Amino acid sequence: MPQRVFVTGATGFVGQSVLDELAKRRFEVSALVRDGNALSSRPDLQTVRGDLFDASALDRGMKDCQTVIHLVGIIMEKPSKEITFQRIHVEGTRAVVDAAVRNGIRRYVHMSALGTRPEAASRYHQTKYAAEEYVRASGLDWTILRPSLIHGPRGEFMRQEAMWARKRAPSPIFFMPFMPYFGAGQLGTGGAGELQPVFVGDVARAFVDCLESAKTVGQTYDVGGSERLSWPQLHDAVAGAVVKKKRLVVPIPVWAGKFYAAVGIAPLLGFNRDQVLMSQEQNTCDMGKFIQDFGWEPERFTGSLARYGAQL
Repeated sequence: MPQRVFVTGATGFVGQSVLDELAKRRFEVSALVRDGNALSSRPDLQTVRGDLFDASALDRGMKDCQTVIHLVGIIMEKPSKEITFQRIHVEGTRAVVDAAVRNGIRRYVHMSALGTRPEAASRYHQTKYAAEEYVRASGLDWTILRPSLIHGPRGEFMRQEAMWARKRAPSPIFFMPFMPYFGAGQLGTGGAGELQPVFVGDVARAFVDCLESAKTVGQTYDVGGSERLSWPQLHDAVAGAVVKKKRLVVPIPVWAGKFYAAVGIAPLLGFNRDQVLMSQEQNTCDMGKFIQDFGWEPERFTGSLARYGAQL
């Protein structure tokens, strides 16, 4: 019989690509959605209306499933709507894992993030690590994937990059004459961490590969593309793909970014305090273990960007 997979976060950027990959390999899918019409264009799957904290919806969705893929995560908090790192990353994961155990499902594949560790500076990474620990202690046949910055034509990050390339900001009250990044030092000229962006299609391929490979059970994998970039190099690549010309790239001091976050200006420019902190870390990884177990390597950022840059 075909394997049925329960997917959370199916309507999101990564979730849509995971659904595409599951359909391509003829998996049956049940998806948790908040809007009952959200996936109406996909008659090949079943949807269950509810959220991470609706135990009955989780139970209905997991009926007849053999696997859970948990993708839900946030990068921006909205405390007034109870959308916080602690609630979504930790409590949401706990609810999904407990439902899997309750429904007798053994296989579980979890979305985390590169840089996740207990002593992390950002609450984003701290809560991602707490979620991982709950997964590891669950007794399930789990696999954890930790992607670097995920990019693709439908992704929020690349849409923002395209805005900056066109001299626009998320808020219409701001004009962006340059493409910014956060740099160390008083003037921001002290540099920032490197990135290893990974294409969303490669992330989806890795998630579904886990369902077909027993060797990935009980393993945690860092996942990055095959190209390491500085922030100025990434901005230059996006500007070239989107507007076909170079744009001015200017560092913003980390202290200024933290100040903008503290006074509430940061969201108007498309970032928060955790993103400032994370920008100073090396968001790169050794792909040896991944390549050995999966048998392939994610593609270069500039290669995939060349295919979709004109769509941004």
